[in-house]
Amino acid sequence: MSQESIAPGALEAMIGYQLKHLQSVLRSRMDETLRPLGLSTPQYACLELLRRSPGASNSELARGAFVTRQTMNTLLRSLQDSGLVTRATKAETGRALPTTLTTEGGEALDQAVERVERISALMVSTLAPELKAHLGEALDLCIGALENEDPKSTPT
Repeated sequence: MSQESIAPGALEAMIGYQLKHLQSVLRSRMDETLRPLGLSTPQYACLELLRRSPGASNSELARGAFVTRQTMNTLLRSLQDSGLVTRATKAETGRALPTTLTTEGGEALDQAVERVERISALMVSTLAPELKAHLGEALDLCIGALENEDPKSTPT
């Protein structure tokens, strides 16, 4: 559906709705492409986060993958059972059990990254290079505006 055929007040014209629709389609496509590797999108996100921050805590991983700590705990157990991550059995300090990628986890992540990058490239394939750059900048500004806004000051 082209933007010209959408009524100005229509749900489909709302940016938040469009972003949620995009997120839903992207998640579906990512799950499809990762399934043959035995991974889900949150598992892929967790592996990617661990590559970037080895030893990250369950809470850090949950925040980065946009899941609850309980969900991340379950997700980490499945990744550990699959031999893709290792978790300390005892916390060095506090209660956090640091998690790291195994060699197998790194190899699985490499395959997953290739697949996800193809989906990402397809997603923006119809955009001119300048528009791609502006889209990224615009999304960063939108995220910043909402993350920095005091929820108490927003009208209800």
